[in-house]
Amino acid sequence: MTPLSPASTGVDGFIQEIVGLKTQFDIFRIMKRVTEAYRSRAFMVLNLPPVTSLELQGTTVITNWPAELLTVYDQESLLANSPILRRLRTSSVPFFYDTTKPTGSREDGKAVLVAALFERFKMTRAAYFPTQEPSGVRGAISFSGDREHFTPEEMRDLSYISIHVFDRLAEIRSLDTRMRDTLTDREVDCLNWTAAGKTSAEIAEILHLSEHTVNHYLNRATKKLDTVNRTQAVAKALRIGIIK
Repeated sequence: MTPLSPASTGVDGFIQEIVGLKTQFDIFRIMKRVTEAYRSRAFMVLNLPPVTSLELQGTTVITNWPAELLTVYDQESLLANSPILRRLRTSSVPFFYDTTKPTGSREDGKAVLVAALFERFKMTRAAYFPTQEPSGVRGAISFSGDREHFTPEEMRDLSYISIHVFDRLAEIRSLDTRMRDTLTDREVDCLNWTAAGKTSAEIAEILHLSEHTVNHYLNRATKKLDTVNRTQAVAKALRIGIIK
C-alpha cells in the first residue's frame, strides 16, 4: 500500500478546523495553510460571474493572488474569454489546467499573453474545484502554482476541503446578514460614532441621549455581534459592512 502524503493525513484536521471557523479572515488563514501543504503558491475562492462580467476581482470572495496579477488580468479583459470559466459553467467535475498547454481556445487571441502573465508569477498550473452553496449560488476554488499535476488522491482531498470551505463561507455570510438585521438604528449610530473616535459622553451630546443610554446601546450591540467589548464590536461591524 502506498503511504499517505503529509497533506493527505491532515485532511481530517483541516475539515475539523474549517467547520468551527467564525470569520472570512479565519478562512483566509486556513486556505493559506492548505495551499502550502499542497505545495501551491496561491488560492482563490470565487462566485461564478455572469457571462457579461468583465472583472475577476469583482467575483472574488477571498484570494492571495498577487495584486498586480489581478490588476493586469482585469486591465486586459481576460475574464470574458476564459476557457476555465466556460468549463466551470458547464461542469461540476474538478479539473487541472496548464496555461502553457491550453486546452480551450480564446476568441480574443490572448492565449500567449495569458501564458506569459501566469509564467511571470509562477502560477502556470492550477486545479479547479466547482462548488455550490445550499442556496444554489455556484462558485469555485482554485489552487495555483508551478508544481506537477496533483495526484488523484490530492484532487480528492482538495475537492473535499473546497466543499467545506465554500459551505462555511456561506454560513458566515448568512450569520453576518442576520447580525446586521438585528441591530437597531440607534445601536448602529452609536457604533458609527465610536468608530469615529467619540466617547460615550460625546455621542450622548451628538444624539441628544444620556450617557447611560449610549452605553446601553453599545453594550447591546456588542452582545448581538458576539464580541467582548466595543472595540471588537466596531471592528466586526466594519468588517461585515454594518458601518463604514
